[in-house]
Amino acid sequence: MLPSMDDAVSGLQMHQQWMNVIGNNIANVSTPGFKASQVTFEQLFAQTLAAGSSPQGNLGGTNPIQVGLGVGLGSITQSQTEGALQPTGNPTDLAIQGDGYFLLDNGNQGTAYTRVGDFSFDANGNLVEGSTGFKVLGWLAGPTGTLPTQNSANLQPIIVPQTSTKPPQATTSAAFIGNLDSSTPASSPVSVPFTAYDSLGNAWNLTATFTPSGTADVWNWKVTDPTGNAGLGGSTTGTVTFTSGGAYQSSTGGPLTIAPAGAASSSITPDFSAMTQYATTSTANPGNQNGYTSGTLQSIAVDKSGVITGTYSNGLTQTLGQVATATFANPEGLVQQGQGIYASGNNSGVASVTQPGTGGAGTIASGNLEGSNVDLAQEFTNMISAERGFQANAQVVTTSNSMLQTLVQMGA
Repeated sequence: MLPSMDDAVSGLQMHQQWMNVIGNNIANVSTPGFKASQVTFEQLFAQTLAAGSSPQGNLGGTNPIQVGLGVGLGSITQSQTEGALQPTGNPTDLAIQGDGYFLLDNGNQGTAYTRVGDFSFDANGNLVEGSTGFKVLGWLAGPTGTLPTQNSANLQPIIVPQTSTKPPQATTSAAFIGNLDSSTPASSPVSVPFTAYDSLGNAWNLTATFTPSGTADVWNWKVTDPTGNAGLGGSTTGTVTFTSGGAYQSSTGGPLTIAPAGAASSSITPDFSAMTQYATTSTANPGNQNGYTSGTLQSIAVDKSGVITGTYSNGLTQTLGQVATATFANPEGLVQQGQGIYASGNNSGVASVTQPGTGGAGTIASGNLEGSNVDLAQEFTNMISAERGFQANAQVVTTSNSMLQTLVQMGA
């Protein structure tokens, strides 16, 4: 009777362990990024009562006679299936659609990994994981918005100071577009106001005036500063020549310069190549110019490749960095650290660092968190099976005890 009680006790223990796993799964049904665990039982070593025999002569063989010694825990594995997206509206909340993990710098302990992208910026502008403060790793863009080679050697914590500014850029090219009416008399010049910026980001409200020169298809141009600021110089006059068909042919004059007190002189080359001279209403107006004033960071956005783009108060955007991802040959081999954090394990394989959307890693969904992948219907079904298994093993203990009691009574 004692072996049967030992068998039943092992069954009670394993079904209790199963219930522990089920309870943990259900408790985390609303935990972002949580991965449900599954239990597998295995038969313990069997006691051999009689070895089998081989067929001999006219006699057939016999099978071994063995009695099992209970049940043990085979494995507890996490299901790595993807959870549903949970919209948050926060652009720094990131979810991975597909395989892969975010990389985190956990201080002096090395690199950690997570699927929980509840990220935010701390007081120093570091992008950090919300519950631990671990810094999110990726690649930082240079001053012009260029990202470095995206590999593990270039990984570093992503930092975007919330007080960051985009320095001004002096205008070096100013384009003019539209039509100059070929019937315009010399006494009726066409004025085109336009804006340029000096090296300090000051806006210069200038005016380009186009006047027929008296020579067919040739116009004179002149740039003035109606506000009377000192510093406009260089070649501020010239000509624009059109073909007999009204298309742009050539121009002279320029570049002009602007150099206010305290700012470096900047040279501006006027571009008239997009202008025409047809017998229709004048529509000349300023085209693109490449200068701008300084701007402060207003907002950020993260695209599906994990690229972080900042929008500045001057209306410009610039790449600030890119969030990195990592994949593993065997994600089930990762070691849970709590709070949705994992460490690489002996059987996980080495982390393969890559950009989101490449190398087997999924894409990024900004403004979302990955939900738990717990299937409540399956967990309730498992709970019933665990309860029945526990009850049955308890009944074996009770029955074995009754049988032992009967034997004791027989010997009394």
